Parts: sequence; C-alpha cells; structure tokens
Amino acid sequence: MKLAIVVNTERKEAVLLAKELTGWLDRKRIGYVLESLSAEKLGTGPSAKIDDLNRLCDLFISLGGDGTLLYTSHYSETKPVLGINVGRLGFLTEFSKDEMIATVEKVVEGNYSIHNRTQLEAITMDNGREQRMRALNDVVIEKGAYPRIPTFVIWLDGELLGSYRADGIIIATSTGSTAYSMSAGGPIIAPKSSVFVITPICPHMLTVRPIVISDDKIIEVSVDAQSGEFPLNCDGRITRMLQPQETVTVKKSDALINLVANEDRDYCEILRTKLLWGREHSLNLPE
Repeated sequence: MKLAIVVNTERKEAVLLAKELTGWLDRKRIGYVLESLSAEKLGTGPSAKIDDLNRLCDLFISLGGDGTLLYTSHYSETKPVLGINVGRLGFLTEFSKDEMIATVEKVVEGNYSIHNRTQLEAITMDNGREQRMRALNDVVIEKGAYPRIPTFVIWLDGELLGSYRADGIIIATSTGSTAYSMSAGGPIIAPKSSVFVITPICPHMLTVRPIVISDDKIIEVSVDAQSGEFPLNCDGRITRMLQPQETVTVKKSDALINLVANEDRDYCEILRTKLLWGREHSLNLPE
C-alpha cells in the first residue's frame, strides 16, 4: 500500500506531525508520496502534485482540520481518506494526533473500516457548456458584494418551494449539517441520513426556516436581482460567479467519499465532545 499525505502547511503542529509520520513510515519502509506543497514545507520527498496522487496512491492521509480533509477529498475521489485532527472542532477528522501512528499501522495492515459519505453535485451552464462541481459538505449561494438583500427562488423537482429574501442559501448534506448550515441555524443531522437541508442565511422574514428534504430531490436555485454577481461556493471554494436569474441545479452525486472510520468513537460522543454538551453540570458557578 502506498499512502498520499496532504498537510495543512499553515499549522506548525501539522507540519511537525507530518515529519513524525514520514519518519515512522521511512523506518517501516512503507511507501508514501507527499503533496508537492507539503513536501516543499517539510523539505523532503517523494512528492507529486495533488492532481496526480489518486493515480499514484491507494489511500490518503489528511493532517489538519476539516478544511484540509475537504480539500483532500476533492482529489481522493473513491480512494479512502484518513483524517488526523490538528484543527479545532474536527467533525470529519475523527482521529487525534495521539492516535495517528497506531491508526496508520492498522490501515497499512488492512485492518480498518469505511464510512461512505454522500456528496452534492452542482450543475450550471457556462457559455453554453455544462459545468459540474461536487461538494461533500455544502453548496452555498451568497449575495456577495450586492448592496441590497436579493431574493433566492427555490424549486424542488420542478415545484416552487418559495422565494426567500436573504443573504444567501446553504444546501448541505448530513455530513455538512455541522458546518456552515449549523452556524446559520440549521439542524444537526446524523451522518448517512438520506436527506439534505436547505438553510437560509440571515433571512429577511422570521417565518423563513431551514427545511430538511429527501436526498433524491432535485433542487434548482436562482437569484432574482436586477444586477450584480453572486458567489457560488462548493465546500467553501468559490467555483464561479452567478448572474441574476441564472439557475443552479443541485442534486445527489453518484460519487461517494470514503472516510476511514474511528471504531472507538461514536457520533454521540463526537457531538458531546465537540459541542461541549453536558459540561454545565460539571461547573461550579456562583449563585
């Protein structure tokens, strides 16, 4: 087995962790390839551009936070991704830095299991050509620099859902429900739930609320505005600027992301740990 290693080079701790990992792999004579920018920061190799890692390697290791894992997943395609958390919350990166070596050893031995995660696919037309983009967490359309509050028109399977005046619209998978959608007031959805959630960002009306829909629905969104350009983000990356009345079609992707699972941790524990649920019971607050 050959491992692809992607490092968040902006985090000193992640770089130090990568040096520890590559040193261990060298001693064990286990093959690996560093993403080129990671290799440049570490001052070691072998290395390759991230676009080539899927062809060269069997499994990806992401050293960073959830953002690093999302970035890695766009290039891993169906290859498994092992996320080591060097970030803050770390909902996707289930393994801690203390678990890294033992986990990698199990993975190399073939002793691991996989969590399959559904992705979204956003489809637009660009100069008459169809453009397709995938997202593990969410597809977001925002008002950007538009000076007024635009109206977002949403259709489900060809039926009008509603017209929302808001700063933006988030369409999230169950995986992405604990990311931007949650911060905008959306519900937490257990992984592998066959649903998407549509969450408005700062809606102009109090009656506008997030809605959970089946993941077999086809969602169409357009921005009703007289002028301006509106950022279309897939997993936090601006993929293009939308014009007024331009339609984005969002649906379930045929491609799954495969994450190496932490069998010693369940989702309820992750929620309690990351969101500090129940901590108030252990605090001695003054009356």
